[in-house]
Amino acid sequence: MLSPQLLLDPAVIDDPVAFYRQLREEAPVWHVPGTDVVTVASFDALAEAVSRVDDFSSNLEAILYRDDAGLPARLEFRGAGIQTLATSDPPVHTVHRAAVFPELVAKRMNLLEPDVAELAARLLREALAGDDTFDFMAAVGNMVPINVISWLIGFVDSDPHALLRAAFDSTEMLSVTVNLPELEAMLVRTDDVAVWLAGQLQATLDAPGDDILGAVARSIGADAMPFESGVVVLHTLLSAGGESTSSLLGNAVRILAEHPDLQAQLRDDRTLLTPFLEETLRLESPFRYHMRSVHATTELAGTEVPEGTTMLLLWGAANRDPAVYNRPDDVVLDRAAPRHHVAFGRGIHHCVGAPLARIEARVVVSTLLDQTEHFELTDDRPRRVNSLMVRRHATLPLRCRTH
Repeated sequence: MLSPQLLLDPAVIDDPVAFYRQLREEAPVWHVPGTDVVTVASFDALAEAVSRVDDFSSNLEAILYRDDAGLPARLEFRGAGIQTLATSDPPVHTVHRAAVFPELVAKRMNLLEPDVAELAARLLREALAGDDTFDFMAAVGNMVPINVISWLIGFVDSDPHALLRAAFDSTEMLSVTVNLPELEAMLVRTDDVAVWLAGQLQATLDAPGDDILGAVARSIGADAMPFESGVVVLHTLLSAGGESTSSLLGNAVRILAEHPDLQAQLRDDRTLLTPFLEETLRLESPFRYHMRSVHATTELAGTEVPEGTTMLLLWGAANRDPAVYNRPDDVVLDRAAPRHHVAFGRGIHHCVGAPLARIEARVVVSTLLDQTEHFELTDDRPRRVNSLMVRRHATLPLRCRTH
């Protein structure tokens, strides 16, 4: 019998594999008892859900917090939210994605690779210059992505540490592990970064540049989106762009630190790095869920989904579904279709920044392998953030042997 408290149990959040298995086997679509939350854990049910955009809306109408009973409870927006990108439905989603996608993919990402390589090499040299141990997340894993997303968007005079706090605040609001007062305090703090983002956008309206700020400004100038939506688009890209890659980097490095044979394989054959990163994405999906809103009672995989419920699409559970993946809990470097996973979402909301995350991860992990002979975990156990949303390390202490 599935206990509803399992969903937010800190031990389960830290190591969810057995819980994911139980969900897939016993309740692939689970109406969490005592709540208005439904989870989707099997690959097939999740794939069906994302295809039914009329039944399961991406509009963010509530966010979840942990109530006194240890269950997810909803804080409703009651129409006050602005829907953009990941939280919008067509046709709004189509307009907003078109505003940023050409800039993200066609013009900017590949051009940034040399800068990513230079930044990663410098940060790793600095981290390795002192003791033989360092916290990978603080020194590299968090700092590379936040700098890169800042360059990509085109922020002027930005403070990477302030942007990092803002990005992590945004995803912590969706962690479902904070209580209501903590959640309300986070919502207030987001106003500060929104004001800063509005200033950045306002400054580029008259002369949009060749970056995402410029692309959003041009959309506003063409009346394709209102100014307020533009600010939320930038906030979404800042949060998701920094968070997803930080999670991927930490997870990849930890797997290699815990599996020296695998690390040696990649040192000997760098062509294995690409399939390894896809396996990392599958095994430790950076975003563990995304929400959907249910506007009318319906069914999914034979289970009733009531009107007014919040649906959680559990990417992390679907990515280990044995009905889809042979040896689902292992790193398998020769899968026939290595990108057949949902770590970056699925359907119209597939992450627009996925190519950039892959570039950053390949560059950073390759640079770490270049600058070391071997690395492993220290005696200080790594810590992950306590979040149902993200699979990011708060700390990842490494001991390295250099050339």
